[in-house]
Amino acid sequence: MSAKPRAEPTDERFDPEQQVLDRIEKARRRKPKVKEERKATQTLVEAVFLEAFRNELLEPLEDGAELPVDGTRLAFTTDSFVVSPLFFPGGNIGDLAVNGTVNDLAVSGATPQYLSAGFLIEEGFPVADLTRIVESMSNAARAAGVRVVTGDTKVVEKGKADGCYINTSGVGVLRTDHRLGVNTVRPGDAVLVSGPIGDHGVTVMLARGELDIDSDVVSDTAPVHQLVADLLAAVPDVRALRDATRGGVATILNEIARAAQVAVVVDEADVPVRTEVRGASELLGIDPLYVACEGRIVVVVPGARTEAALRAMRAHPLGVQAALIGRVVDDPPGLVLLNTTFGGTRIVDLLVGDPLPRIC
Repeated sequence: MSAKPRAEPTDERFDPEQQVLDRIEKARRRKPKVKEERKATQTLVEAVFLEAFRNELLEPLEDGAELPVDGTRLAFTTDSFVVSPLFFPGGNIGDLAVNGTVNDLAVSGATPQYLSAGFLIEEGFPVADLTRIVESMSNAARAAGVRVVTGDTKVVEKGKADGCYINTSGVGVLRTDHRLGVNTVRPGDAVLVSGPIGDHGVTVMLARGELDIDSDVVSDTAPVHQLVADLLAAVPDVRALRDATRGGVATILNEIARAAQVAVVVDEADVPVRTEVRGASELLGIDPLYVACEGRIVVVVPGARTEAALRAMRAHPLGVQAALIGRVVDDPPGLVLLNTTFGGTRIVDLLVGDPLPRIC
């Protein structure tokens, strides 16, 4: 009886890297299920909410839904803010709530117009603090050119809402026919960020006083609608825009890779991170790529439009330090790869859980 031929060393079964990629791909193809120990936001969205509410307006899972209304295209978005502490260097929960919703509309390609504001306030919450929060919201709305036109207030028992929670929803007008979306990204595209990442998340963590670290870093909370408008005017064929809030830039890049079934390759040395943010992240044991921003955008443009996009962003105060951080390639589809400063390459995957909870 003849022996079966042995597999050559070049066989994929002997390639450790390919085995890892195969296992990751197999796991990602499974239908999302929620387990108590694994309540990642992405899993919840796909397994619970999208499964229950599935429709053509929700399925793109962009930062805002596009609504056709009597020949006009509107963008609609909503967000809730539970940041702790309520006040931090560079802002507070009030301007954060306005800027966060304005930015979700902006990266949908819309001109923000109207907001709602819902408050959950603890019994006994100081009126002076509430007044300060509402004044910040008013100033932020004025700066962004939007109006708060409706709202709601509920009071709950002491200890049930950490002082104050805020929900804001927003409506904006889409004035062009160009469709933005992570599923439009193609190999050869360039990935840009509008400035240093991680400022907001690190600022909030340090404001809690648990690390006993003094730092001059402040939150980057700001409305990006004019930066986006200037970018779209200069580069109307932008593929996709996202504001890198919870989960940071790494989460956005994974959403791009999975939606478009492409690979995103990032050069760590090109990612702008302030020294203070990098140092605090190292102490916390987290990667700055996963730390939230509240005034930074991730932009994907055709490769040939890279310089035009960078010029447009750098001409705006919020985009002075805009940078090219990576490229979109064919393979391996659905993955984000990081070329490290040490000369290696590693996978940047979606995190399970939140390394910095309650930062927005």
